[in-house]
Amino acid sequence: MKTFCVFVTLLLSIAHLQAEPDLPFKQPVSVKYKLSDELKGAQLQKVVVDYDDVVHVLSNKGLLRIIDQQLVSDITYRPLAERRPLDICIQEETGYLYYLYPDKFLTNAHAGIPYGKLPDAQYNKIAVNHKGEVLLLGNKAMAIHANGVFTKLKSPANQVQEVHVHRGQFYLLTTHEILRLEGEKLKVLHKVKDANSIVFRKEEIVVGTDNGYYGISCLDGSHTFEVFNQVPVPHITKLATTNDGLWAASPQGAFMRQANGKFRYYASKRWLDKDEVLDLAADSQGNMYLMTEQGLNKVEFRLHTLADKADYFEEKIRQRHMRYGFIAELRLKEAGDITTAEMIDTDNDGLWSSFYLGSQAFRYATTAEAKARRNAWECFEAFERILSINQLTGFPSRTFERKGYKVSDLERWRESPDPEWEWKGHTSSDEFVAYIYIASIMDEFIAETEAEKKRVANFIDAILTHIIENDYYFVDIDGKPTLWGRWNPEYINWYPPSVVDRKLGSLHLIAGLQLAYDLSGKEIFKEEAFRMMEEHGYLENIKIPMEEIRSTPGYVYEGHNMGEGSWNHSDDEMAFLTYWVLHRHAFNDSLKQIYEEAIQNHWAIEQPERNAVWNLVTLGTEGSFDEASTLWFMRDYPMDLVRYTTRNSHRKDLNFLEPNFRNQLTAELLPAAERPIIRFNANPFKMDGGSDGRRELTGAEYLLPYWMARYYHIIEE
Repeated sequence: MKTFCVFVTLLLSIAHLQAEPDLPFKQPVSVKYKLSDELKGAQLQKVVVDYDDVVHVLSNKGLLRIIDQQLVSDITYRPLAERRPLDICIQEETGYLYYLYPDKFLTNAHAGIPYGKLPDAQYNKIAVNHKGEVLLLGNKAMAIHANGVFTKLKSPANQVQEVHVHRGQFYLLTTHEILRLEGEKLKVLHKVKDANSIVFRKEEIVVGTDNGYYGISCLDGSHTFEVFNQVPVPHITKLATTNDGLWAASPQGAFMRQANGKFRYYASKRWLDKDEVLDLAADSQGNMYLMTEQGLNKVEFRLHTLADKADYFEEKIRQRHMRYGFIAELRLKEAGDITTAEMIDTDNDGLWSSFYLGSQAFRYATTAEAKARRNAWECFEAFERILSINQLTGFPSRTFERKGYKVSDLERWRESPDPEWEWKGHTSSDEFVAYIYIASIMDEFIAETEAEKKRVANFIDAILTHIIENDYYFVDIDGKPTLWGRWNPEYINWYPPSVVDRKLGSLHLIAGLQLAYDLSGKEIFKEEAFRMMEEHGYLENIKIPMEEIRSTPGYVYEGHNMGEGSWNHSDDEMAFLTYWVLHRHAFNDSLKQIYEEAIQNHWAIEQPERNAVWNLVTLGTEGSFDEASTLWFMRDYPMDLVRYTTRNSHRKDLNFLEPNFRNQLTAELLPAAERPIIRFNANPFKMDGGSDGRRELTGAEYLLPYWMARYYHIIEE
């Protein structure tokens, strides 16, 4: 009865959460346009977007446009195909494209009627207002063409960097001032220093400088706000606006300041072919084109639902990440080029695959889709093979591969009785966590017949029996315990409470013994669990508050200083997957309450990391939940999982914290799309990292929380 009451209480706490409708949201996606072969080496100079959202790029090899994801020479208008414009611009309000040549300006709009012949080849910049007035500028010349009349004007004293039109008036940014053309004379509106670009927002001009940006009034040039330089990169080279915010280009990528004051930063090869952005232009949907010297990149804001993303990652995994039932990381022979990808083994194939198997189990529990159940069994079959492929009894291999094709940790591979295969030893506690987690969810959500449940029970029975019979160690083919597969009381309790291995090892073993008893019914597992708790203090170890874990140097084991340094985030991953098993298979309600206190204590410390899986595991066990962070995690999870080298440590918009044990480097976690692509065993606050675009992850870390959230009705289909 008490167990039933606890279960009902948990259901009621979940029921109080209001399900979020899965509404479309804007997902930033990178699109890169390569130069066609004949344009290799071309230098790009300017990008504009016309009213049809056609993108036009000016280069030293002529005018370019996008065709089939490539930048190609614009030969659409045959009379202009062989001519190279000196400049192009978009007419104010109409959005029509204008061309400037040495001897003329013209447009193909208005049936090609607007046209002006230039008396001399002095002009290299053009701007056109909504009235059709054309301003022309050269190094030492300026003229206006209006109503068919060409009028030379006195040119500005200083070099012109940009020319703009706003509400019919022409503005010039020079090296020393912002000028406004009034009649036929230039009026100094505002003196500048180190200004590189301006952009207009209603009655305001935003000025981008070498050290941030500031605002002035269009009316009299007075300051509307002072210099703001707490931006990702203060050296601003170009500015643009969209309905979503203010955009800036810099030598180290581009960024957008959103309406809420927060920045989104787009840098590294995840977003750009090169980080130095020379120009930028938006289309009518708010997508931003970022031009570098030799490439055009688009940040496209696609409307997605969370379900759309789940479908995308599911297809991606099934198409290119399935390796013998495990999911596989991809190695790219050419950096960033998915067409050169090959599947490889890793140190933790089982652990990474447990996220995918978990996603399919929750998917099946939510939708009853036969395909999800099939996928789960396919993955489980790979877990079964890690036992059968080696010569040992109950010892799980880390992974396996056809002979001669292994990639990771070459010294840890062993010969299989099957001469066609090899298996990897040195199996660790993080793999053990995967075994107990997948066995628990397979039994609860996937195994439906007695034979299926027996199959799952046999898997975990064999592993726990091996551990018990080998004095609570994983014993490899050399007859020695593996370095990280150790749950013996002498080893576990050698650590002081301040070293997490004491708590974590106890947690793993008790969860595994509870599970093995629950699935197999064998009393030895229950007896050993209570013996470990009562005689060796494993329950007290589980109770150790996370606040007591700290750097504790001096505990050296086989050359590893186990207590030294900062927090190891793989321990969080191992703990939360284990919490699911520990709580789900508790022997009694008294233990369950103790476990809930431990889970809540750990979850509270983890909240700044905003991990959706940790949140949902806690919801499904102890009952606490951070809904906002869970939804934020899923909505911002990037579509591109190539591990490009990414840097954020130089950013000036971040509030960096003093060094601390948890290695929380900033007050607020950056969106995942701006951070290095990592798994859950790494520090999400890590500023810099990546694999130079030579690895791609799967997306299973998105699928698991998505289907858990669906299962718990946090989001509706």
